[in-house]
Amino acid sequence: MGRKLLLTGAAGVIGNVLYKGLKQDDRYDVIGADIEADEAQGIVKLDIADEARLLELTKGVDTVLHFAWIKDNEDFLGKVLSGNVSGAYKLFEAAVENGVRRVIFASSNHATGYYRTDEKPGPMDPYRPDSFYGLSKCYIELLGRLYSDQGKLSSFNIRIGNFPGDDRPHSERAGHIWISERDMLQLVVCCIEADEKMAYLNLYGTSANSDNYYNIDYLEELIGYKPQDDATELLEQAKAAGRKIRQDETIYQGGQE
Repeated sequence: MGRKLLLTGAAGVIGNVLYKGLKQDDRYDVIGADIEADEAQGIVKLDIADEARLLELTKGVDTVLHFAWIKDNEDFLGKVLSGNVSGAYKLFEAAVENGVRRVIFASSNHATGYYRTDEKPGPMDPYRPDSFYGLSKCYIELLGRLYSDQGKLSSFNIRIGNFPGDDRPHSERAGHIWISERDMLQLVVCCIEADEKMAYLNLYGTSANSDNYYNIDYLEELIGYKPQDDATELLEQAKAAGRKIRQDETIYQGGQE
């Protein structure tokens, strides 16, 4: 039996791609969980606010992949903080209680979305969230930083770019931050398998886009990530085929004017 993984948000757009891909990998024993169970896929029910359920599901787990999220950017106090941030805290507490080795969190490019498009932020540069959504991702990255510095577990934060869940980017802006399904799966596996001594890591999750907002070249040496796809090439192919591409370039990387 390989590493035991708990994947929250396993029915989501990104989570389901990971769930299906990781289940095909003999190195892993995957528990997929979401707010509603899906018996056909073997996804079990998990309310991220349920501390007892979190303790139950993290028993014997090596790595938690936290991809669950309550989608509400407006009700910051009512849903984002009470659901996403406090839920992450409860998950980290359960992980520590059960000796989980590493938590990999689905963060977002919006944690630094107020950098301009002509800037090249590194993963440890100051936060510049562009929304309450981005701010809440920052909170949880810092939560992982705290647990890591306390020596309780390893914490990785993947600042995911554009993931439409199909075969290509659909806009000019997406071309700078897009990540394909196979690259997303590869990146998560690289994070799972990264050196045991790596206690904390922030990284941007994109494919090998020629016009990338971020430098990700160092990730090959650091964790073995070798992205296979390039959004720039795919956009050029789409234009040549007469497909419509949204012209949505903005001043800021997060998409704000």
